[in-house]
Amino acid sequence: MRPLTEEETKTMFEKLSKYIGENIKLLVDRPDGVYCFRLHHDRVYYMSEKILKLATNFSRDKLMSVGTCFGKFTKTKKFRLHITALDFLAPYAKFKVWVKPGTEQSFLYGNHVLKSGLGRITENTMQYQGVVVYSMADVPLGFGVAAKSTQECRRVDPMSIVVFHQADVGEFIRNEETLT
Repeated sequence: MRPLTEEETKTMFEKLSKYIGENIKLLVDRPDGVYCFRLHHDRVYYMSEKILKLATNFSRDKLMSVGTCFGKFTKTKKFRLHITALDFLAPYAKFKVWVKPGTEQSFLYGNHVLKSGLGRITENTMQYQGVVVYSMADVPLGFGVAAKSTQECRRVDPMSIVVFHQADVGEFIRNEETLT
């Protein structure tokens, strides 16, 4: 387990800023202690420095994971967010999408959100902006990328895709053996 390099940190923070903007600093400087990001087997983990000090007692090959997995770096060095980061991204999300109850199940099966299933969308959401997807009861379901801006969503036909699926809480069941 090692700290992220300058390039890795930049890549990861660019991805996070698509979803939470400048609220990234709230993840690191929290009132309940200092938190940090660490890389282990191409996965980025988010943990308190207290846990980090305890984890140094284990050798790298024996350590499976520590903290919360935020995502992983692909072989091409791109950063891919995991659904395990949802609990930390949802409270700080700048742009949100609420889906109708009938669309929740479709989204949780890995499908994109259509205009017919869109309940509400945050004002001034730009096209290709990272969004957190909520149920109408304000339960975070996952995250995605806005396929259309807020203004385009108003005049598009009901069968058009408005949010591209990225990750959802249904992944815990679908990819249970690969999530760490």
